[in-house]
Amino acid sequence: MTTPENYYASRPGSRWLALASICIAVFLIPQSMSSVNIALPAIADALSADAVLVSWIPAANLWGSIILMLPAGRLADMIGRKKIYLVGVGGYVLSSLLVLLVNSIEMLLLVRVMQGLASGLVFGTAMAIVATVFADNNRGTALGLTATSVYLGLTCGPLIGGWLTEHIGWRSVFWGPVPFAFIAIGLVMLYVRNDARSGSESRDKLDWIGSILFMLMVTALLYGLSGLTELHNAIVFVVGLLLLVAFVKQQNRAEFPLVRFKVLAQNRVFSRSLAASFFMYSGNYPILFLLSLYMQYLQGLSPSEAGQLILIQALLMAILAPLAGRMSDRYEPRLIATTGCLLFSAGFAVLAFIGEDSPLSLVITGLVLLGVGFGLFSSPNNNAAMGSVAKDRLSIASALLNLARTAGNMFSMAVVMLLVHVSLGPNQIEPEQYPQLLQVIRIGLIIGCGYTLLAAWFSYSRGNVRNT
Repeated sequence: MTTPENYYASRPGSRWLALASICIAVFLIPQSMSSVNIALPAIADALSADAVLVSWIPAANLWGSIILMLPAGRLADMIGRKKIYLVGVGGYVLSSLLVLLVNSIEMLLLVRVMQGLASGLVFGTAMAIVATVFADNNRGTALGLTATSVYLGLTCGPLIGGWLTEHIGWRSVFWGPVPFAFIAIGLVMLYVRNDARSGSESRDKLDWIGSILFMLMVTALLYGLSGLTELHNAIVFVVGLLLLVAFVKQQNRAEFPLVRFKVLAQNRVFSRSLAASFFMYSGNYPILFLLSLYMQYLQGLSPSEAGQLILIQALLMAILAPLAGRMSDRYEPRLIATTGCLLFSAGFAVLAFIGEDSPLSLVITGLVLLGVGFGLFSSPNNNAAMGSVAKDRLSIASALLNLARTAGNMFSMAVVMLLVHVSLGPNQIEPEQYPQLLQVIRIGLIIGCGYTLLAAWFSYSRGNVRNT
């Protein structure tokens, strides 16, 4: 029987067109995300949203993405990655078009949740498809190009989002990418082989109890942490911690668990790659949110001007990611990735000194260090992780890596939301709140520096991939 690896090896053209489909989708979703963050002040003004509700716009997307990511990865290993991937891209198209009906901040948050659910299906399978298509060679390069597509999306997002917000309106940052998503759907239908299992493996079952526990746990932790100073939020957060303990215990007993924690603990390279990814993305995600507010409110820049500056970080990430991925095919990934973590920390250290009248050169210096650091980290980290698991578990490995990414995003965003809740409260951001806003931004950046130092330790301590 022809395996997926043999199929793509005999059809190199199909291999690269399959990669193109993945790259388009993983470009569009981050592009939409970063566009929305640039549009936040315009959205807040149009929908009369207070600071706390504005901070939920990125957080709602994260919540939707995380709760489906593990079940999606497990289901993809059972019934086929192509099917789950197509449902994800199709759901992204539908949810993006629904923004045309939005007339309140609550409706917009619902759209963001739906976008997150769809992106969870896409990112829960994308890297696994790439790792399968390029299993015999060029895997690091292909993963690097996939990462580059993510960073190009982040790169173009602020620029495109700023222009669209100024000239067409904030809704266009949602529906604008839809035509390109149809191209991704067409390419995957034509060039990605259906990889549904047969035989005894097809009798695996989805762990519904574990999936429900996981969804409840994520919901409780995010909501509880976002307002931890309030008694009811604190209670919900404690419930989330108890659900986490229950989830781990249930997974250790389940016949078909979402996560085999015992196996995960035995794979040092994979488990520490996950930890490094969690802390790096914990540092990275709030940057766009915080700097978008800083440059538009405190520096008085327009959305397009702010987008052009933030472009610096993402552009460097996009340039360096494929080069770092290629290097990790030849040299130890942990050395490249750890260097990236330390440079990323230096970027936070520089940005922590920004003030209301700081020169933009200080912001640019910090963004350069952040871009170079993250560009060196992501592809080598993913290459090391995906190379340390069996081929029949690539989907769940992909889902776990993306879960680490989005969980880091969610955790750090919840901390920022807590800072906003404490310092600004349920008020629209006006000039009299600018000192408190600057304090939130600075504290968030200092905390981010701490996250990335932890990432550097986990990255370095994973050991040498080629000796495992």
